[in-house]
Amino acid sequence: MDIRRRPTTISTLGDNLKQRQPSSPKASDALPLPLKITNGLFFTLFFSVLYFLLHRWREKIRNSTPLHVITLSELAACVSLIASAIYLLGFFGIDFVQSFITRSSPESWEVVEDDRFILEEDSRCEPCAAAIERVDSFRAPPCTPAIHLPLPPAKMAVVDQSPIFSSTLTDEDEEIINSVVAGTTPSYSLESKFGDCRRAAAIRREALQRITGKSLEGLPLDGFNYESILGQCCEMPVGYVQIPVGIAGPLLINGVEFSVPMATTEGCLVASTNRGCKAIYGSGGATSVLLRDGMTRAPVVRFGTAKRAADLKMFLEDPTNFETLALIFNKSSRFGRLQGIKCAIAGKNLYIRFTCGTGDAMGMNMVSKGVQNVLDFLHIDFPDMDVMGISGNFCADKKPAAVNWIEGRGKSVVCEAIIKEDIVRKVLKTNVAALVELNMLKNLTGSAMAGALGGFNAHASNIVSAVYIATGQDPAQNIESSHCITMMEAVNNGKDLHVSVTMPSIEVGTVGGGTQLASQSACLNLLGVKGASKDSPGSNSRLLATIVAGSVLAGELSLMSALAAGQLVKSHMKYNRSSKDVAKLIPQ
Repeated sequence: MDIRRRPTTISTLGDNLKQRQPSSPKASDALPLPLKITNGLFFTLFFSVLYFLLHRWREKIRNSTPLHVITLSELAACVSLIASAIYLLGFFGIDFVQSFITRSSPESWEVVEDDRFILEEDSRCEPCAAAIERVDSFRAPPCTPAIHLPLPPAKMAVVDQSPIFSSTLTDEDEEIINSVVAGTTPSYSLESKFGDCRRAAAIRREALQRITGKSLEGLPLDGFNYESILGQCCEMPVGYVQIPVGIAGPLLINGVEFSVPMATTEGCLVASTNRGCKAIYGSGGATSVLLRDGMTRAPVVRFGTAKRAADLKMFLEDPTNFETLALIFNKSSRFGRLQGIKCAIAGKNLYIRFTCGTGDAMGMNMVSKGVQNVLDFLHIDFPDMDVMGISGNFCADKKPAAVNWIEGRGKSVVCEAIIKEDIVRKVLKTNVAALVELNMLKNLTGSAMAGALGGFNAHASNIVSAVYIATGQDPAQNIESSHCITMMEAVNNGKDLHVSVTMPSIEVGTVGGGTQLASQSACLNLLGVKGASKDSPGSNSRLLATIVAGSVLAGELSLMSALAAGQLVKSHMKYNRSSKDVAKLIPQ
């Protein structure tokens, strides 16, 4: 078999190409300044403007200012940056770079990658194409090894196209990670250092793995917008936790159907709530009423004597002073409106519980700003007042408290439904008498025996937590939001079941905090309560509270029925157990 040879040598190819190159005038000859000076000016302009914009963007990120809001100087800088980039990437910049390449060795010609590929193809020891096509007629002999021509090493630019943090790290990233591990660079400063929240999270994550020696392989990093949580939702992120979201419903409340999103890892919870929704829907739906709507904050102040504390108490609770105090309080927000003030004395310490409407926001920050305004105002007439804390636990936030159970906090809601006898029997698989008796023994008597505070229910916190996580609420406020008393009694001559839940402190909002994140915002949109209501401020958050109460009603109805029918263990063994060995799925 003949050995294939190149018709020309490398040097001959170079000589031929050099001879073909026509000599033409350069476009840079038209420049008023020498080419080096022109390029130098544009290089200086490009990097100066780039530094200016990066510095400005970093300040905006720190101050939570939208990046698209720009000043006249920033607009001029953007135009200059684009113009200089176009020049540097244009003909003159390329000509400047090429002048250095050709100047070093004008007479040398190196093998390009295509030439190397062709020569390497000549050395294959395989049947040629003609032999493969004629394989049916005869067996093709193996090719004779080709003669290898000596080739100079080819200069190739190797580009790593893999993600920076998947398998390799740049030298700069490695240096920063080492400084974080050594403690010279604070982990919390990475976002402000880079202006790139995703990169900061990735570097912090890698540093954490090296410090602890533990893998975070199962914790996702990509697929999340870290810019959206900067300065408002979470500090020093290294990833995010995946929680599945199930849908219970349709839940029929006040004649409107809702599909309720529930984020949970507890098997059987969504299925059970869904069964309760089915029973409510089949009986004509539930009715929900909002009783109160007011967020609270209670600072604690101290005086030299109990008499002075009592003087301030009487001043604050005097109806003639309320209008003045409300005017001072309300100036901090368009939506925050003072509703009332109640005080409690402990010796020379005074606890002042402010209640105010907060629109569609949950409102903790809003009411705190108003309270601070009032405290500053009170210092004029009570200069001996010492503010010990903006929150004195008389609010009470994220703790079980009788004051919330009695006075309410956030939204106070009652939700009821009459479940028909055949629905109780066919859907809930039990009977009215059994449900009424179990509710009395478990939710009322049993909770009293345990000394429960607001816990006169079967599992209200289960549903509240799942809906809160799905819709971007504060999960810690599940504590007081789950205060609930479940009541059941037979009606219509004992045939049907009247069931109700009374929840005095549901704390929810549809703007601010986690509600703005993409996933949580989608769940709010599913319920039709995304964002603030333009027509009636506060109506979206109030509707969300009624949905939470209705979902709790469905969950209570289903769980109590499972207990009455003796189905709880059976259902959990079916839906809350996995046959997989989870330990093998977790990286060590």
